[in-house]
Amino acid sequence: MVSGLLYVTMQPQAGLPDAQFHDWYNTEHGPLRLRLPFITNGLRYRAVDLEDEDKKGKGLPEWVALYDVTDMDEMLRETYLALRGDGIKTQREKDTMAQIAVDRMLFDLVDDSRADDFRPVESLDDVAATGSVLVAVFTTVKPDAEDEYNRWYREEHCPMLSRVPGWRRTRRFLTAAVDPKAPRQFLALHEYSPQNGLGGPEHQAATSTAWCSRIEADAVVAKLRRVYKWYYTFGPAPRELASLASTSVAGPWSSNDGRTRTLPSTERPAVESFVTTADGVELAYRLEGATDPNAPLVVLSNSILVDYHIWDGFVDAFFARPENAKYRVLRYLTRGRTSNVGSQPVTIDVLAADIIALLDALRVPQAAALIGVSLGGVTVLNTALRYPARVATFISCDTNSSAPASNKKAWADRVAMAETEGARSADEPIVGQNLAEVTTRRWFVPATYETKPALAERVKQIVASNSLRGFSQAVNALCDYDVRAAMAEAVVPGLFVAGASDGILPQTMQQMAADLKGDAQLKLVEEAGHLPMVEQPQAFEAIVSEFINK
Repeated sequence: MVSGLLYVTMQPQAGLPDAQFHDWYNTEHGPLRLRLPFITNGLRYRAVDLEDEDKKGKGLPEWVALYDVTDMDEMLRETYLALRGDGIKTQREKDTMAQIAVDRMLFDLVDDSRADDFRPVESLDDVAATGSVLVAVFTTVKPDAEDEYNRWYREEHCPMLSRVPGWRRTRRFLTAAVDPKAPRQFLALHEYSPQNGLGGPEHQAATSTAWCSRIEADAVVAKLRRVYKWYYTFGPAPRELASLASTSVAGPWSSNDGRTRTLPSTERPAVESFVTTADGVELAYRLEGATDPNAPLVVLSNSILVDYHIWDGFVDAFFARPENAKYRVLRYLTRGRTSNVGSQPVTIDVLAADIIALLDALRVPQAAALIGVSLGGVTVLNTALRYPARVATFISCDTNSSAPASNKKAWADRVAMAETEGARSADEPIVGQNLAEVTTRRWFVPATYETKPALAERVKQIVASNSLRGFSQAVNALCDYDVRAAMAEAVVPGLFVAGASDGILPQTMQQMAADLKGDAQLKLVEEAGHLPMVEQPQAFEAIVSEFINK
């Protein structure tokens, strides 16, 4: 395999709104490519050299995107080419790209020189990446001078560049063998930190040697040097909200397969898509709220048998509070909602790893808060215990710190009830009405059925539609776990919350608060059972906001 680079320049027409350009690129175009296993990263840069006298008026593109490719042969295969076909390419993409001058170039990797403390830009969070400089140098070299040109670069030029303050890496490429019709040229990519010595004495020394002068005079036929600054790092999970808050963005929009969509709003923009875990499980999510890509993130983790709409009332109340406008909120479908649960047994450790996979895909170094209920309650607790650097705080609701001995039989009986009913949807077995009715009656206080029948019915139907296979596998996580020992060594602060009428759980969770190292508290939500965020969203929100805004 030959590794290499996909190098794409873009220049939008004057009539294309910035919001539409960036929303399309950051939500649709880039993430699709990052889902391919042979494309390992994606970076957008913006030119900072267009005011230079030698570049003014030449129509040079303002934007460039770089994608590292592990096997350049893949660029000729259907997996990649399908992205440009009608099955995947949406009408929005066609309309948007019709207003952009695009140039794609493929290169094979020749050399890669790095500073001792080098970290790839894509491994940096957005704050650390801001200001990073990329210098791209395209060079056409006489065929009989290529060996001398390569020797000069390797023996003198790159070693001297490495002395320039802020130098991180130099990579050299040559027009890809898989693109034989493209003109043969070298591309050098020089990466620098925001504070650097470009133009300083070390840099001038590297570009003014006698050998360098001979190369320029005797070997180089044509040369173009561009200077860019980092603008955006793609991940496989769309996370762009800023463009969706603009009145000029095109939307709402949906991908052809319906798995990614945008919901523009000047007040609370949202994007829905999915993350694929290392073992191939797709976790659908909804990200909404603050448009700052570095805004603090609150992650909501579900109980078993439901989807993320159980948080609707809470999220509405949360964002209605002005001081919470600074947050983003992430909701997702817990493993077990659908039939694809992976090949490994579902455990609370696997579920904690799923949260980390979401944070990684969305490029979030640390969640401001994890909030979970029931199965989600122990999931967020376990995530905070296992990955303390990734979690600032957590709120664990209506759960246990160890699986009760009765759980295995209780959940087996519930699975059997669903199997006996034999309900189906879209030719797939689902949980069905019988277990859904029993479950919601157990979860809610009787008054909910009297005063909020539509609410209880909505949750009941969510339960009924859960995949039976997913449910039968996910119950394994509730039957065998114990995090009490880890709680005694906890370093992440937390809060425990329970519905006041949720059986013995208020007493159980009082002990959990005592068991967690530090000064944890238990808060009760009156007139609520197992899902206090559903039955009493305003009261639940008040507890959450007070805690996370301290």
